Amino acid sequence: MHGDLARIVTHPGGAHKDEVLAVCLLVARQRVPVFRREPTSEDLADPRVAVIDVGGEHAPSRSNYDHHHFPREHPPTCALSLVLDDLGLYEQALKFCDWLEPAEWFDSRGPKRTAEWMGVPRRAIGRLLSPVDVTLLRRFAQTERVDPGEPLYEFMAFVGQDLLAYLQGIRDLLDLVAARVQTWVIETPAAPLQAVFLPRTEPPLDEPSAAVGAYVRDAGLTDAVAVLVYPDRRGPGYALARYEDHPALDFSQIADEPDVRFAHVSGFLCKVDATEPKRLRELVVAAAVGPTPRLG
Repeated sequence: MHGDLARIVTHPGGAHKDEVLAVCLLVARQRVPVFRREPTSEDLADPRVAVIDVGGEHAPSRSNYDHHHFPREHPPTCALSLVLDDLGLYEQALKFCDWLEPAEWFDSRGPKRTAEWMGVPRRAIGRLLSPVDVTLLRRFAQTERVDPGEPLYEFMAFVGQDLLAYLQGIRDLLDLVAARVQTWVIETPAAPLQAVFLPRTEPPLDEPSAAVGAYVRDAGLTDAVAVLVYPDRRGPGYALARYEDHPALDFSQIADEPDVRFAHVSGFLCKVDATEPKRLRELVVAAAVGPTPRLG
């Protein structure tokens, strides 16, 4: 993407997640109007006109981002992939946004192939939708032009701003977490469990659970870690959570402990008033599935 944009053009008709999110990124960076129509030859030739998901060419030097002409065997790609790549954020997004790769598959291969790739029934794809998805896409599809100041435009700008802030700040966040995090090996009656503990920071992190989860993935610990221990945003204590729903823990087992404020009935999470690492480790031991004694 080169220089300032004058406008954004994307296709008319039905709206899809890939071009809507691509437009969200662009309106977050440059507050220019969005037109839903077929691009002209002048649009395609003008680098100040971003042409998204239409136009038959991928030419970042002229701000054109279409993938529909790619051959059948091309890796799953969508308009959002192309815009992220031009912004230098694609690899970050692919690594830390679990929803990106399914979006690429859905747009380039369709729901049936996507479901097969994910190993889920075809109906599962639709079951993941919500009115948030449906309403944003439908309202965008009903427009011919969206201008700054309009509610739809401002909501799309919020989406783009949040995504850009996350992707641009993720490396700094991971470096901060890596400098503070501790890895524990906790002996339980059944087996030793590996935990990742993030002490409270000042200022506090906005999303400590997401931060420590991203650290585990970035550090290559996904197959080793069973539990995450991180600051509770609603109090001075900590949250204890199964990592990737690890089966060796059930935090509902410790619901009656005096310093456990909340334990989810499904057992995946609890919130505790405890702050000392020794006590936090004891609670993990007590939540281990198996013949674990009650804590005294």
